[in-house]
Amino acid sequence: MSIRITLASSLEKIFDNAPLPESYDRLCLLRGERGGLQCAVVCDADADLTVSVASQNPCRLYLVKDVPVGLAVYENARNCTVLNGGKSGDYPDLLVPCDGSVSVKAGRPAVLWAEFTGQTPGEDEAVFTAQGKGQRAEARAAVTVAETALPPQQLRHINWFHADCLSTYYGVEVFSEEHWRIVESFMRNAAAHGVNVSFTPLFTPPLDTEVGGERPTVQLVDVVKKGHTYTFGFEKLDRWIDTATRSGMRYFEFSHLFTQWGAKRAPKIMARTSSGYKRIFGWENDSLSQGYVSFLRQFGPALKAYTDTKGVTDRCLVHCSDEPGKGDLRRYRKTAAVLHEYFGAYEHVDALSDFAFYEEGLIGTPVPSEQAVPVFDGKVPKLWTYYCCGQYSDELPNRFIAFPSLRNRILGTLLYQYDCDGFLQWGYNFYYTQLSRRPVDPFQETDAGGAFPAGDAFVVYPGENGEPLPSLRQKVFYDGIQDIAALRALEAKTSRAHALDVIREELGEIDFTHYPMDNARFLRFRERIVGEVG
Repeated sequence: MSIRITLASSLEKIFDNAPLPESYDRLCLLRGERGGLQCAVVCDADADLTVSVASQNPCRLYLVKDVPVGLAVYENARNCTVLNGGKSGDYPDLLVPCDGSVSVKAGRPAVLWAEFTGQTPGEDEAVFTAQGKGQRAEARAAVTVAETALPPQQLRHINWFHADCLSTYYGVEVFSEEHWRIVESFMRNAAAHGVNVSFTPLFTPPLDTEVGGERPTVQLVDVVKKGHTYTFGFEKLDRWIDTATRSGMRYFEFSHLFTQWGAKRAPKIMARTSSGYKRIFGWENDSLSQGYVSFLRQFGPALKAYTDTKGVTDRCLVHCSDEPGKGDLRRYRKTAAVLHEYFGAYEHVDALSDFAFYEEGLIGTPVPSEQAVPVFDGKVPKLWTYYCCGQYSDELPNRFIAFPSLRNRILGTLLYQYDCDGFLQWGYNFYYTQLSRRPVDPFQETDAGGAFPAGDAFVVYPGENGEPLPSLRQKVFYDGIQDIAALRALEAKTSRAHALDVIREELGEIDFTHYPMDNARFLRFRERIVGEVG
């Protein structure tokens, strides 16, 4: 039996039915930065092997596993680089923590993701070893760690956290002690990968819900209704904020106060009433009905009194409606007025791409889609952007499973170039089909029932005992966030103009639809940053 090891960069996706990628055996990190190399082990016979990494810097191993992809990308995609011809099939994505024990099938690579943390400045040689049945193979990688530490993250990063999906998948009661434990575990994972804005369900979020349907109740604010008067309890919200803070979150994003796609209806709100605990608002209530506006008139000041006491008012964001379109302008104008009157203490953020909403002063922080960035760039005080299932053509960055990892990672460099304050994506852990018609097993159904390109709806998998399992896409996305911080370090040492020059010199003139689809070129760019920062 013979064993062979090939090292590859974090930007490769290694398929077991394709040739191994070109070897890549170096890693350049700022101190405190995390970075990955991949290790493909091939044997000429079935074997159980032990793989280890010896390094001066901490290294954690994950086994890269394939997941099934049904919908890889929409059929009408144009100017779109996609792997495996965009065909359905098995794609590498899931990362499972590994102690080094690996079962290898003859002629098929077992792939491990080795995540290094830059701890010891200087030059290090990491030695990868695979052995079994009396055979042994080695591969070596040069790991360079700079003296300069990776600066703290400045980008505000939102990735919507779906607490109800955790309750459903694990079969635990919402806000039971077991649910809280699982929530905190997933929050810690999110924060460790750059999510610093906690999506906070004041009331069950009116997102991806079929008209007339309901998602499980995940309501942090207790409501008591007596006639037309409401009182509010914030004990669960207090615990959520404490849990998020302990997990590493900095900001708190309150769920939408009106329904998605136009603010036409009220969200689902439950309350204790004289006739029991029941829904008091929902699809049946117009968003501007006297009853619902009266509720908001009472809720807004009570919420502010709580957040003032908690000391977080200036770190809270509030939403009106997600993705309103031009035809919703008249309705949005009225609902936004209600929001500003009663929730004006909070920064108003919404995903929308029609500049008219901002031009009219209806929103302080619009979040346009990637292709709409040029319309907002230079015209808003804080530029944000987002992507979802709709950003797939014209090489728009996204993190679908079937996309090359460079289309995922390049986003960080673009966010730096455009000096973006924030980024939003809707699916940290959405384990339902489109419109929440039924739950899915995310290990078997990665495309939300065939509605969204695989990987759009979640970036982590629900592991055993309530522990999240990361994905290759999550690691690469976080690399992009670290790229922003590394460019900030370069800027601090030289100037922003120089950092932008480095981008141009190494990658050319880039924007959200134009950048080199060249892994080696990008890696050289990143190595130069570390070299110049020192």
